[in-house]
Amino acid sequence: MNILVAFDGTREARQAARLAARHAKAMQGRVILAHSMVGGPEIPRQDFERAEKELKLAELALKEEGVDCESLLSVRGLEPGEDIVEIAREKKADEIVIGIERRSKVGKLLFGSTAQYIILNAACPVVTVR
Repeated sequence: MNILVAFDGTREARQAARLAARHAKAMQGRVILAHSMVGGPEIPRQDFERAEKELKLAELALKEEGVDCESLLSVRGLEPGEDIVEIAREKKADEIVIGIERRSKVGKLLFGSTAQYIILNAACPVVTVR
């Protein structure tokens, strides 16, 4: 079982990674931590370096728990939601786990465009963690 985690280093993303690790252990699966950045010259290099570091630290933490894990930083010009759905297809993900944050009533109307895109467009089940 391949479990893709949309990972951006936030508290919610770390919670999603922990849940994915539990699922992977229970099903002898593998976790793929994916961070998507649109990229371009306006994005400072340190943002890429920080994202790579967060991914590697999360990957090491899961591996120390005995979870088969890989991480990837995707910078190919797609919006994050589109990119996560595409990565899930490419990696043949059986499940996507995403972290969402609590929002105000107005925020709930927007839900979060990345999470909403993934939920509505992924070919596999999407689990949300808050």
